[in-house]
Amino acid sequence: MEAVAMETLSMHKVLSVRPVGTRAVLAELAGTQDVLALQTLLLESPLPGQVDVLAAAQTVMVRADSPAAARRMGSFLLELDLTAPVKQAGGLVYIDTVYDGEDLAEVGRLTGLGTDGVIEAHSGQVWTVAFAGFAPGFGYMVGENQVLEVPRRSSPRTAVPAGSVALAGNYSAVYPRRSPGGWQLIGRTGARMWDLSRSEPALASPGHRVQFRAVRDVVTMAPEPLASATVSEAATAAEAASGLRIVSPGLQSLIQDLGRHGHSALGVSAAGALDRASLRRANRLVGNSPAAAAIESVAGGLKVQAVGDQVLAVAGAPSALTITSPSDAESDSEPDLPARQRSVPMATPFALLDGEILTLGAPEAGFRSYLAVRGGVAASPVLGSRSTDTMSGIGPAPLAAGQLLASGDVTDSGVVGSPELQPDFPGEGVTVLDIVLGPRADWFDEAALDSLCGQDWVVKPQSNRVGMRLDGTPLERSRQGELPSEGTVAGAIQVPPEGLPVLFLADHPITGGYPVIGVVVDHQLDLAAQVPIGGSIRFRRVPDRTPSPEQESPEQESPEQKSPEQTAPEQTSQEKVSN
Repeated sequence: MEAVAMETLSMHKVLSVRPVGTRAVLAELAGTQDVLALQTLLLESPLPGQVDVLAAAQTVMVRADSPAAARRMGSFLLELDLTAPVKQAGGLVYIDTVYDGEDLAEVGRLTGLGTDGVIEAHSGQVWTVAFAGFAPGFGYMVGENQVLEVPRRSSPRTAVPAGSVALAGNYSAVYPRRSPGGWQLIGRTGARMWDLSRSEPALASPGHRVQFRAVRDVVTMAPEPLASATVSEAATAAEAASGLRIVSPGLQSLIQDLGRHGHSALGVSAAGALDRASLRRANRLVGNSPAAAAIESVAGGLKVQAVGDQVLAVAGAPSALTITSPSDAESDSEPDLPARQRSVPMATPFALLDGEILTLGAPEAGFRSYLAVRGGVAASPVLGSRSTDTMSGIGPAPLAAGQLLASGDVTDSGVVGSPELQPDFPGEGVTVLDIVLGPRADWFDEAALDSLCGQDWVVKPQSNRVGMRLDGTPLERSRQGELPSEGTVAGAIQVPPEGLPVLFLADHPITGGYPVIGVVVDHQLDLAAQVPIGGSIRFRRVPDRTPSPEQESPEQESPEQKSPEQTAPEQTSQEKVSN
């Protein structure tokens, strides 16, 4: 689907619609008011197949539940009338602020208002949260006037304190947590912009109005300490639970399910298993629900010990699975007898008896393995998911040696599944990934597009669940300037100024300011997640009208909607070629 432009531009219409891979579209608008109007309209009256809406500076991204629904959205969006006034249904939030920021004097100089004038202008108007991004709870607020419009700092700070009140462009925001940042700091607040203990974690989400109040000092309410008796009771209950004890987490092991979808307006990415098909397969084998939480581990080395008898299965990167059993003769009289060992196959359910230890070897191919325990991992859900989001810090912490993971009761069947065949996983050859160009391919000339798909990109060691950093011949932009922040998706290929692409994965930031030259088709994200560090990727352009009829089948529904039996074809149709 090419970018569709209106024949007659209107300040109250969607100006154009661009494809974002196969399951999302990007609507471009004339300004913030139209962005707010479209966002409000889509939230009140969702389009057919709409699953998420993400507003940004001059765009609104709409995610669909299928490629077919995404293709139909273009004409729907272009026909919408945005002349109706925006309803401010979010209420008014007051934020007490001490105006003593490090950049307050500089903002006074840049605006010509002076220090007192900046304070008066900032606290004397009502701000509206237009969209969220950067981090959960970070809301981009637009004011009633433009008198405080200032540029970002030329040199960003490596660490901005939580609660910092800041300005950049024509936006104001409050940093919800300590993080790097280049905004101009004018004050600080003790308000908790993001608190998962609240029913609505974000203090001010899109649509809310905000009034800053100048105060001499701020009071931060400390969380109530947990009583020692409660801690002791919780520890005792955990010790008595049936499950898996982590002997060694390997390089990195995390709890993952199918992710927390539909929270992008709060600045929260979906996270979840990077290889969704392998997670479903492991769960299916032990009789779990497809979305049950399991362990995602990279590059082998994970060791777990059964606490009580357990039923397990491992899917994903093919690895040697070894079980070490305590010797029947382990006693003071015969201490030197070796422990017994046996091997179990991948993609097959097996028993791990009380005290036995399972070790995952280094992958023969691929990169990520998924260990499912019958009943699922009984972690506490956050925003409806047990997934670990490594960028925002939401969800369970990375697994550590000695930790006990209790098994839950998230089962779909009273029996385990039959052994299954696994697809091929990336090895020494070049992994080919199909991409849809755009939404910002027009920032590059044809030579850059040919370079993107005409070379092999190597996955750099700096890659992680946020994104795969790629090395090769840099791509040159044909357009200068900065791109206003806009929504991104997993699979987006973002090109920073130095020209080396970053392929976003599940923990990616929900908005970005670098042009996205193309997006990997959704059904190949599982394959992309299995390319190891040092592996090679080649991109292949496909027409905007993708996917093929096979990809429009029920097997290509959104991750959260797939049933277990729909997952096997996902990777078997994916391609891998050798050098």
